[in-house]
Amino acid sequence: MRITKAVTNFEREPLSSPFGFKGGYLGELWQTVVRFENRGGCEGTGLGVQSVLWSDAAVFSENSESGGNGMMYLMTDFAAKRAVGLEWDMPLDLLDQLLPVTYEYGKTISGRPDLRLTFALNALVAVDNAAWLLYAAEKGISAFDEMTPPPFRPPLSARHEKLAAIPLMSYGVPIDQIVRAVDEGYFFLKIKVGADPDKDGDLDKMLRWDQERLSAIHAAVGGRTTPFTDSGKLVYYLDANGRYDTIDRVMRLLDHADAIGALENILLFEEPFPEESQADVSNLPVIAAADESAHSDRDAEERIALGYKAIAVKPIAKTLSMSLKVVHLAHERNIPCFCADLTVNPVLVEWNKNVAARLEPLPGMKIGVVETNGRQNYKNWETMRKYHPRHEAAWTEASDGVFDLDDDFYRSSGGIFQVGEHYRGLVAPKS
Repeated sequence: MRITKAVTNFEREPLSSPFGFKGGYLGELWQTVVRFENRGGCEGTGLGVQSVLWSDAAVFSENSESGGNGMMYLMTDFAAKRAVGLEWDMPLDLLDQLLPVTYEYGKTISGRPDLRLTFALNALVAVDNAAWLLYAAEKGISAFDEMTPPPFRPPLSARHEKLAAIPLMSYGVPIDQIVRAVDEGYFFLKIKVGADPDKDGDLDKMLRWDQERLSAIHAAVGGRTTPFTDSGKLVYYLDANGRYDTIDRVMRLLDHADAIGALENILLFEEPFPEESQADVSNLPVIAAADESAHSDRDAEERIALGYKAIAVKPIAKTLSMSLKVVHLAHERNIPCFCADLTVNPVLVEWNKNVAARLEPLPGMKIGVVETNGRQNYKNWETMRKYHPRHEAAWTEASDGVFDLDDDFYRSSGGIFQVGEHYRGLVAPKS
């Protein structure tokens, strides 16, 4: 296949309030759009969402929020234009060609030779999605299962009728809002830990804050029950985003959880350490999950060797192509995967759900799971929902904490093959 034309654009979406994690706060998220055309008149329009803080906190801290976003968008535009004229058979082949050069370009414009690979992958999501949709258009494909290459289908062989919707409880979410979410039926809570309460980097203060936060949450909702877990308990998914430094400090948090009766509720502890850490996590009393550190399938293999027993895959943050590679490797190693969010728009939620709907359940879960926190965080979420070409379908909204996936969801693949007028208009041919 050969791309003959590439067009990119972006728009800024404000958040309803500062969104805190990794010791920092986001105020907006840039939505990127890429349109590819080929000589035969087929086209594919892909979306992405940028998160500079998530993908490389150092870039976020060294630049204004717009400055960091601008760098990532330049990488998206660079990659889209570099794709023109390249020969490729599958989008995975195109990613293999674009990732190295885009990564090097990112190092140059950011002035950071140690730029995290995830920063480049985040920049490539819209490019990769556009490539998949162009590939589907050229091949006459209109279903996610058919679009998935045969070698990657075995780990995506499940067909869930229900997906637990995982809301995100970042630093600033008040306890009453968490209680309200549980009252609404949510039972799998992602809780950000690793706060920097006084902005001085003091890890002892961080630990105390995390202990107090967990105590408050567990006291408020820890006694609730659900039919969707083996234990019947609500489950917590702690996400440290690499903020902890030692096994000892992590164990002090988990010992505290045990003392307050919350340890049984903790299903996952994601990314406790910075990616350069070689700490073995195999003896932790909960499942340690890799996220940002599992940039690629090779990195995922290294994390598995260190005792990580689950991997968060993010088609909406690290490209569908790379996510397929990671899922394939994890399946071979008998390591479960699950789909985490990047606070993406409603259209990209469906890309995540298409993968999540086909992954085997996590240990202790009776149904599949997918994180989605856009409704909680975007100021204009209801307007953004209308950009989804199938926004009126019942499967686009969680009810009682669960997405119900019917035959229409699977037939339409969540509407990902349809291009909404709003995003299409951002990259439409000039008259």
